[in-house]
Amino acid sequence: MLKKRIIPCLDVRDGRLTKGVKFKGNVDIGDPVETARRYYEEGADEIVFYDITASHEKRGIFLDVVERVAAEIFIPFSVGGGIASVADMRAVLLAGAEKVSVNSAAVKNKGLISQGADAFGSQAIVVGMDVKRTTATPEIPSGYEIVIHGGRTAMGLDAIDWAKECERLGAGELCVNSIDADGTKQGYELTLTRMISEAVRIPVIASGGAGNPLHVLEAVVKGKASAALVASITHYGEYSIRELKEYAHAHGAPMRLEW
Repeated sequence: MLKKRIIPCLDVRDGRLTKGVKFKGNVDIGDPVETARRYYEEGADEIVFYDITASHEKRGIFLDVVERVAAEIFIPFSVGGGIASVADMRAVLLAGAEKVSVNSAAVKNKGLISQGADAFGSQAIVVGMDVKRTTATPEIPSGYEIVIHGGRTAMGLDAIDWAKECERLGAGELCVNSIDADGTKQGYELTLTRMISEAVRIPVIASGGAGNPLHVLEAVVKGKASAALVASITHYGEYSIRELKEYAHAHGAPMRLEW
């Protein structure tokens, strides 16, 4: 049986680790490289880094941070934010990342997904999906809409349709972030996560809302996700990666426990 994964998410702004609620009110909470090293030592399966203002500010990715992280940890990590071309992807991968995550740029230019998959393989291409609940319409039948630019711009695009299109274009993985749940610590958006997990054959990462070990377990069992992204509950020391994995494993979700 495939192991489920727990993946700490590190949002980075101006080279510093930051965290907010529903993409707002971000505060500085430390050094991303030191935090990545701690998560690696705790047994994280992977780590995700997002440069959270790169797309909005129309600037490139933080390659210096990527290089420093690559020298400190020895598990896969992906990098997103401000990646708008195959050249950007290549720069991030050469700096030491195993995967790139595209979000806003892919929505505006879906050919970026297939171009990246052709150049580097589907396993290197993660599509980040920022999703908000909305009123169901003929254009958005699921009631879940794709938004971009850190939640600032609604696209009139149904989240389930977009997930299927990303898979068709060659994405190797989807990271589904509920903006409604993000940072609230009230639990993942399980309906959204399950709908997308059932709609595609590629791995789905649940993101947004983890507040305790039960939430993580629910994401990979009820939500049918392949992995759960965590941030607030581990950044602030409420739970360690080890504690989350041991709880999930003990309650029926297979986890990698040896490290």
